[in-house]
Amino acid sequence: MQNKEITVTSPLFPSLDDFIPMLKDIWDRKWLTNNGHYHKELEKALAEYLGVEYLSLFTNGTLPLITALQAMRITGEVITTPYSFVATTHSIWWNGLKPVFVDVDEETGNIDPEKIEAAITPHTTAIMPVHVYGTPCNTKRIQEIADIYGLKIIYDAAHAFGVKINGESVLKAGDMSTLSFHATKVYNTIEGGALICHDAATKKRIDYLKNFGFAGETTVVAPGINSKMDELRAAYGLLNLKQVDNAIASRKAVAERYREAFKDIPGIRMLKDIEGVRHNYAYFPIFISEEYGMSRDALYEKLKEYNIYGRRYFYPLISTFSAYKGLESANPSNLPVAHKLADQVLCLPMFADLDDEGVNRVINVIVNRK
Repeated sequence: MQNKEITVTSPLFPSLDDFIPMLKDIWDRKWLTNNGHYHKELEKALAEYLGVEYLSLFTNGTLPLITALQAMRITGEVITTPYSFVATTHSIWWNGLKPVFVDVDEETGNIDPEKIEAAITPHTTAIMPVHVYGTPCNTKRIQEIADIYGLKIIYDAAHAFGVKINGESVLKAGDMSTLSFHATKVYNTIEGGALICHDAATKKRIDYLKNFGFAGETTVVAPGINSKMDELRAAYGLLNLKQVDNAIASRKAVAERYREAFKDIPGIRMLKDIEGVRHNYAYFPIFISEEYGMSRDALYEKLKEYNIYGRRYFYPLISTFSAYKGLESANPSNLPVAHKLADQVLCLPMFADLDDEGVNRVINVIVNRK
């Protein structure tokens, strides 16, 4: 149907027939939250699937970022990217820290490691890079810089569910990594997230922090917060975990259709798959330059005329928002590549249930420019 709305993404839903018996079990157990049966099962299953040892579930994807900075007792300045969703920088602000923006690599949109060193001051204590669109950062080079200057690394891996480099989870890089399980992500628990660390003592501290700081019935060891995942979403997540591989395969097929259709169109640049990386096809961004003959915003509006809704991820840059634009590092002259990408990017519809008809509609508008 030509008028059927095509959104930029659509949630992965588990079978309702499979979910209802789990809901009945939750009702029978009468245990809705606070480290319940399904919560424990999902933490274990996700750690196994993702190839990590220590994983803590959260009620959304922002609170793990805030908690990671707390758990590592980060102070002063945190080097980060302006090319991300606002939660990345907001988590720094909520901890009373100063975000310091550096420019990004044009090929990937990820933080440019060669720009990090110049941004380090005596007040810098951590780096918070983002695996943008699920494409891994240059983790080796970032780690080298962190080791030289004694900095901690917290990766915002909200887009990078299931991504591997040469068979090893990207979540093993740095000191901690965070995930988002929001409804728009490759894998979702409706709302949810996780924090990955590398030792049992740190996981214990994280688990205290996400439960008000309680270390026992009457002992509070830190000023924690309430960010626990409930049983309903944990059960939902267990079911979605069973089908996420098929969903990623479906997303890959959509990506291949797009790449074939746009490969010879002047003015359209696409991200490439990286050799040795297991991608998850979380997004499909294209970057529109003058050679295309239509601006990015004009194409964005043209797609809407056909009931197709892309998104300009990530536009505008975080550094342009009122809370951050006064920072010295937010000066546009400091971030030319990030501004270029933000002005060119358009993420096309990408989800597991996007059928051939939908893909064809998107392709036809972009190829024919009308």
